Amino acid sequence: MAEVSTFFKAHLYAAVDAADQESSRPDFAIAIYPGHLAMAENTIALNPNIKSHITTQTPPTFLLQNEDDDVDSIEGALSYYMGLKAAKVPVELHAYAQGGHAFGLRPSKLPVSEWPQLVEKWLGTIGIIAQ
Repeated sequence: MAEVSTFFKAHLYAAVDAADQESSRPDFAIAIYPGHLAMAENTIALNPNIKSHITTQTPPTFLLQNEDDDVDSIEGALSYYMGLKAAKVPVELHAYAQGGHAFGLRPSKLPVSEWPQLVEKWLGTIGIIAQ
């Protein structure tokens, strides 16, 4: 989702009809364990490739990441958050100590399993759904 919400101006194919002239910018982005965003492990410096694509046009974004994710590091989510804040894009970040990677919608005893309710509340705060 991070790429879709930051590269929406890129044309990946030749226009075929009028629909191809419409923007592919999403109204909002939900990035759960956004991957491969940090420059290097143990850094929260902005990845210059991400920063160059985050603009004031980037949609409001909800980020969720677990610190014990062994695939995508918390630094990637922090870097993306920092880039969004710098561009003054509305962003909400939730970071949990446990939950690993690829937890999806699976209920568990861990607080991260309540993320769908957090997204619903956030969608209400940005006016996408009724509160």
